[in-house]
Amino acid sequence: MLLRKIAFAGAILSMIGVAPGFGQTTVNANLAVQITITAACQINSAAPLNFGSNGVLANNVDVDTTVVVQCTNNTPFNIGLGPGAGTGATLANRLMTATSGATIGYSLYTTAGRTTVWGNTSTTNWQPGTGTGAPQTFTVHGRVPAQTTPAAGTYTDTVAVTLTY
Repeated sequence: MLLRKIAFAGAILSMIGVAPGFGQTTVNANLAVQITITAACQINSAAPLNFGSNGVLANNVDVDTTVVVQCTNNTPFNIGLGPGAGTGATLANRLMTATSGATIGYSLYTTAGRTTVWGNTSTTNWQPGTGTGAPQTFTVHGRVPAQTTPAAGTYTDTVAVTLTY
């Protein structure tokens, strides 16, 4: 008799849509997930350009360094290098200066053969590129040409790196 009552109760509950002993309903929904990537670029690093220690500047002194940039995939960009902080410096003849005010001329190039001066004039002497989403390395080729050697000392300059996209 008890089994009949349990079976009867189960039948009634199933007729009204409630499973015996559960009393729970499951409802599902979707969670939307989104990110918007905008065109962007950054300069990851600009390594120092060190011409080392030299005596008489009777021959060219050539060294290289790198600038590492990172841009979103397919974003076109240009890297420009300013003339430097030396008084009277130009893109073709940048100047490292000692505390005495004496200078040493040098140039920066986009090509290993040091034939194309690297400047900051739009579309003329910038280094162009297209972003890949990953860091990209660009080599800066420096040259101190043979010149009259000034007094012994440390000569420095600071060149602005500009990334336009």
